[in-house]
Amino acid sequence: MGRGRFKAKPTGRRNFSTPEEMDLTLPLDVAGSSARPRTFKQVQQEEAEHSEEEESEESGEETEQETEKKKGILDISEIQNPNLAKPKNVKARAVDVESTPELSRREREEIERQRAHERYMRLQEQGKTEQARKDLERLALIRQQRAEAAKKREEEKAAKEQKRAEARK
Repeated sequence: MGRGRFKAKPTGRRNFSTPEEMDLTLPLDVAGSSARPRTFKQVQQEEAEHSEEEESEESGEETEQETEKKKGILDISEIQNPNLAKPKNVKARAVDVESTPELSRREREEIERQRAHERYMRLQEQGKTEQARKDLERLALIRQQRAEAAKKREEEKAAKEQKRAEARK
């Protein structure tokens, strides 16, 4: 358990600004720079005014705006992103329909297990497995015991009826 007011490890990540970001965040007034930082609303207003002025001046030069370099890291991130999954275009002629994809070891083992289970269940239904033979023997024994018990009950019932008939006479 920790004691005291301070944490042993820093809990947050440190963010360092690049020189380009520093230049973008510096406040510039008409007279130069000011010591007071701009608010978010002020930055948005200035950008809106700046973009309106550019649109009015460069109505025919829209292609230059599209090729304009993006700010900060955005330009680099699009080009040098190693995790970016590039879409693969496969032509219909190049696709081999008849070839089956290679299955992983786990998938092959799972399919083998399912087939073995189905084969075992078929043999079980036919009575060819050891367990099925034991089950059938048990079933035959139980049927035989039930038949003997039913026969015994019938004999007892017949004996009772005979006694009753003799008692009435």
